[in-house]
Amino acid sequence: MHNIIAIFKKQLKDTLKNKTVLIQFVMFPVLTLIMNNTIKIDGMPENFFVNLFATMYIGMAPLTSIAAIVAEEKEQNTLRVLLMSNVKPREYLLGVGSYIWLACMLGALVICAAGSYTLHESIIFMIIMATGISVSLLIGLAIGAWSKTQMMATSISIPVMMIFSFLPMLSMFHTGIAKIAKYTYSEQISMMLNQVNSLQLEVNNVGILIANIFLFTALFSFAYKKCGLE
Repeated sequence: MHNIIAIFKKQLKDTLKNKTVLIQFVMFPVLTLIMNNTIKIDGMPENFFVNLFATMYIGMAPLTSIAAIVAEEKEQNTLRVLLMSNVKPREYLLGVGSYIWLACMLGALVICAAGSYTLHESIIFMIIMATGISVSLLIGLAIGAWSKTQMMATSISIPVMMIFSFLPMLSMFHTGIAKIAKYTYSEQISMMLNQVNSLQLEVNNVGILIANIFLFTALFSFAYKKCGLE
């Protein structure tokens, strides 16, 4: 636990210096506040921008941030130094992962506050966001562990991020895309966020979400074992 807390504090200091990572945590919460309070269109669903940017935030911020951090520390041999200093790989990953998760949850709290939710709906909203952020972290960890350099991690994470961030939005306008998007965790998270006030979990939706979690856990485990973290 001491090592995990030390890694957590290290990442906090590094993020304050790294504007590229820092902007990932604040961009969508700020956009949500601006768009939700300035744009009013007749017939627009309630909390439209909140749900839209919340899904995009899930698919982008945790995934790209943790992939970049892990790959950068591998490239600069910082991770090797930590491992030689009796920091176990799982302690490092828990420290970094918990920091990114908490930072993203703070952003999710701002997005939630921008919406017109009751206390009960806000709790459900945050639970859904926590689930989506956790899945994105698994994807980002797999990319970061697999990548040898930060540039390689960026080249992989950007197209992956775009798929999971924009598929839910595109599925609203194209039925063909919707048929494909429904098999992704981000689309399932988007559907849940749109039903916060009357959430009814169906077997198919939960099954798809669980299948995504198992898939990305397996990919992360493979990268963890094969790419120098074990």
